[in-house]
Amino acid sequence: MNRLTAWTVHTSTALVGGTGIVYASMRYFMEPADEFSVVGHPWQPYVQHLHLWTAPLLVFAVGLIWRDHVWRHYRRRVRDRRRSGLSLLLGCAPMIVSGYLIQTAVGDVWRQTWIGTHLIASALFLVGYGAHMVKPLRIAFGPAPAPVPRSRSAG
Repeated sequence: MNRLTAWTVHTSTALVGGTGIVYASMRYFMEPADEFSVVGHPWQPYVQHLHLWTAPLLVFAVGLIWRDHVWRHYRRRVRDRRRSGLSLLLGCAPMIVSGYLIQTAVGDVWRQTWIGTHLIASALFLVGYGAHMVKPLRIAFGPAPAPVPRSRSAG
């Protein structure tokens, strides 16, 4: 995977994951200032819109890496980081599908079902993504190699 593709995946995941976490915390954990309000924070609608606007970028990024990264590693039976990659795959499809179904659900039961599915799949995806990035980050930012001891010359 080239650098541009990698940065597209990282940036889109950060944007969609970040706005999703902020939106969920505003919606489920903040008390509305006004008792008649349905939003927990005045910026909640804007964060929701930003989440919806950036989500197609993540879908594009997943499609971008599918053949050259995911499918190639699967065909070659690459074992390195396979578990975290599989959790990404298991979370990705239901996350994307439920994200669209939340917006189109008419009945309250279906809407709540898709919201629950989306929250669980998104959490699985983000945890899997974090786990998938641990080894490359450890390699890139790991401890510096131990200094080579200097030999003392007799003399």
